[in-house]
Amino acid sequence: MNAANFAADMAMSINAELVLLHVFQIPVVYLEVPIAVNLQAMTEDINISLSVVKKKLRARTEGKVKITTRILTGQFFYELDRLAKQTKPYAVLMGSKGNSVATQLFFGRRTLFAMRHLDWPVISVPFEAKFHNIKKICLACDYDQVTDNTPVEELRDLLNDFKAELHVVYAAKGEAYPAEIEESGLLQELLLPLHPKYHFIPHANAEETIIDFVEKNEIDLLITLPKKRALFNHLLHKSFSKGLILYSQVPVIALHTSKIY
Repeated sequence: MNAANFAADMAMSINAELVLLHVFQIPVVYLEVPIAVNLQAMTEDINISLSVVKKKLRARTEGKVKITTRILTGQFFYELDRLAKQTKPYAVLMGSKGNSVATQLFFGRRTLFAMRHLDWPVISVPFEAKFHNIKKICLACDYDQVTDNTPVEELRDLLNDFKAELHVVYAAKGEAYPAEIEESGLLQELLLPLHPKYHFIPHANAEETIIDFVEKNEIDLLITLPKKRALFNHLLHKSFSKGLILYSQVPVIALHTSKIY
């Protein structure tokens, strides 16, 4: 519900529409064993629940945001991807975790998978995050093939839409290597039109260093580049309970290297 509130507030701020999606996955046992399942009744219950959420969000936005609901049956990511290709969303917003140990793992897995594989921007919304004017956006960079992996157009659009400033943070172990220095120069040339501020921070733990930087500098949105092979994939291979997505107190957005719409 918090992610839905965040999405509604964000939609109102940029004059966007909001689609509430529920993917109903039929349990495998129902497909293997001939048990009578009232799918219509289940769908009606889901529809009632979505209607309640929709009513709350309409009140929250004072009717200024067009809100629709969709109920799809099938595998979660496949249906999400199929709907995204149809609607071409500005962003897909998902909760980063629930309010219990079980739901933390459940939501974390799905959100991380969507951030890695969906071709549209995915925003992971922390459990207690509230939307407010996005003034500071931070790009967590690893200086790895920046010319090919940095989505300059998407960054520019994001900064223009929210009239925000860009911070680029690089958490490095010890001193920078010549290759990193060269990549840093390429990145500065690439992002020159966006007027970013750069921060080079030595670290013993990358995600802790980045999260600490985000909190101390009052960053409103943290950017990761999921198709890169260094920082983001490194974080994803760690325990979900210690990953950047679950620990960050600010929303994290996954941007890809090029738009497909």
